[in-house]
Amino acid sequence: MAVTAQLVKELREMTGAGMMDCKKALVETDGNIDKAIEVLREKGLSKAAKKAGRIAAEGLVQLAFGEGNKVAAVAEVNSETDFVAKNPEFVQFVDDIAALALATDSDNMGQFMELDFAGEGTVKDVLNTKIAKIGENLNVRRIHKMATDGVVYTGYVHAGGKIGVIVGIETEATAEEIQVVGKDVAMQVASMNPKFVDENQVDQAWLESEKEIAKQLLLNEGKPEAMLERIIPGKVKAILKEVCLVDQKFVKNGDLTVKQYVDEAAKELGKTMKVVEMVRFEVGEGIEKKEEDFAAEVAKQMAK
Repeated sequence: MAVTAQLVKELREMTGAGMMDCKKALVETDGNIDKAIEVLREKGLSKAAKKAGRIAAEGLVQLAFGEGNKVAAVAEVNSETDFVAKNPEFVQFVDDIAALALATDSDNMGQFMELDFAGEGTVKDVLNTKIAKIGENLNVRRIHKMATDGVVYTGYVHAGGKIGVIVGIETEATAEEIQVVGKDVAMQVASMNPKFVDENQVDQAWLESEKEIAKQLLLNEGKPEAMLERIIPGKVKAILKEVCLVDQKFVKNGDLTVKQYVDEAAKELGKTMKVVEMVRFEVGEGIEKKEEDFAAEVAKQMAK
């Protein structure tokens, strides 16, 4: 029986195994889908679908840089446990995903998952194979590529891959010349988690929401409504100093803002430097983690 693309697709949907694994199983069984399922089960490859519902909130963030650091990418891949996040095969997989993110032009995850992965099938195929082999649910959660003309990128990875930061500096200097400054600023982003680079990049809807919150707090404190218009600008300025990277106090020297630190370094180098971009990925942020009760789980298994 001929092994058609439709047959491969059907087997893949039934088992959750990778496309190439499904094709090989069908070829091995002369197109018999029931026997192909057995082959995949014997190889442990049909288990991927069963693991898909389990929460993957651990994992790693990895960075990748192109020639001269003129382009950069960051990727987050999740696992269920921190133990698997340290698995050499998983670590290599995350490295490869970051490298592929660097080579693509879109952050669209649907498109990314259909890209070829080193001739081994699509990213989705290889992911399913890793799930079956490693034994945990895994998830290529997000990627982001940066490639603005005139910008040089540097980065910092914290806590073995728990936080990854890329900072873009507009400059004529080389990556080597701004390496120290770039890493310092990236470490600032990792530790202080600013929302925006500067006031020009502040989301206005977010700012209006913050103003309303500030007004309500002042009213709750008993401040007359007539006074709010005079008080709010000062409150907003204080908020912006906290959430804008360049206006934050520099963690390595509280006497300077981040902008002042970068300006001083630029003056010493003799070349202009301006922080214009940043991205910060933290493993599992925004994912609701399931609280495990180990004792209850054991009791549940014993009762079966």
